[in-house]
Amino acid sequence: MKKLLCHSALPVVVVTALIGVSVALAAVAHVSATGVGQVKLGDTPSELRDAGLAGRVRQGCEFAGPDARAAFLKPPLDGFVNFTVSTPRVVEDIQIRGGARASGVGIGALKSKVRDVFPNVHFDHSTESVFGITLAKVPVSDGGKFQFAIDTSTRRVVVIGVPWIAFCE
Repeated sequence: MKKLLCHSALPVVVVTALIGVSVALAAVAHVSATGVGQVKLGDTPSELRDAGLAGRVRQGCEFAGPDARAAFLKPPLDGFVNFTVSTPRVVEDIQIRGGARASGVGIGALKSKVRDVFPNVHFDHSTESVFGITLAKVPVSDGGKFQFAIDTSTRRVVVIGVPWIAFCE
C-alpha cells in the first residue's frame, strides 16, 4: 500500500514542481528600450506606488544635486529608478540588479553571451579603471537603447540600465 501511495503521489510532485518553475520564469521581467516589465520610462512616482512596483521616493544620488530623487523597486525586480529633477517628476532611468532579462541576458550572464545575443553591441572600456566595469551599450538596431555593466574581473553582467547605467560613487 505504501508503494502505491508513493507512486501515485509522484505525478502530483512533478506537476507542482513544474508549476513552480513556470511561475519563477514568469516572474522575470523583460528589459526593453522603454522600460523593465511594468516599470516604464516616464512613469510618475504615484503611478509606480499605486501599481505596487516601487517604494517611497527618497533622496537620490547626492552628486546629482539636492533635488535628486529615487525609489527602490519591489520584487520580483531588484533595483531602483531615478526621477527627473524637474516637475512633474518622472522615471528618467531604471537600474536593475536582478529579476529581469533582455532577450535572455540577465544578471550573471557572461560578456560573451551579451556579444552573441546583441551582435551590434558597443563595448565601452572607459569605465574600467575607475569603476571596474565595462559598459555594453545595446543600440536601437538590436532592441536597445539600454546598457549592461560587466564586471571586469568576472566578465559577468552586474547591472542593467535603461536607457543607461547611472553612476553615483
